[in-house]
Amino acid sequence: MNETIESSFEQLQEMIKDIRFAMFVTHAEGGQLHAWPMTTQQAKMGSEHEVHEHDKLWFFMARSSKVVHNLVANPHVNISYAEPRTDTYVSVSGMASVVDSMNQKERFWNTLVEAWYEEGITDPDVALICVQIDSAEYWSVREGKLAQAGKMLKATLMGERLTEIGEHGKITPATKPGR
Repeated sequence: MNETIESSFEQLQEMIKDIRFAMFVTHAEGGQLHAWPMTTQQAKMGSEHEVHEHDKLWFFMARSSKVVHNLVANPHVNISYAEPRTDTYVSVSGMASVVDSMNQKERFWNTLVEAWYEEGITDPDVALICVQIDSAEYWSVREGKLAQAGKMLKATLMGERLTEIGEHGKITPATKPGR
């Protein structure tokens, strides 16, 4: 991965859309980092906001949870995605906030989320979290495992440094749509 590629937020969303779980990292009171497995929520198809929000990630969490307590105290968060089957790895940094809008909750509500809340979408413990993405990086290998192994073996046998497997991309505010 010797080349860094500038990518768009749309490409980022495409990369993570099928990764079911992410690790949502917050700062604890003592400054330690703490991570929780979470599911990124997808807007319902046909949502009018769907096209315009590639620079945001959405999560449902229990308002009473430690993760929400932590992100309210310090909104700087990281969300990490990994899909070993496709060799895709993504790290997203951003600012998290609790969104209390019922309209927004309805955009993302689904039966899998409902299973977590006794009173459904009106449960007072339901918190919709929006992460405004500041930056992201990804590492992706497009070659098959056999081709990767062949390159590694060749570099080892030749006494060379391995430099060309996959791509490394960065997404920053300068590459946000409309800037």
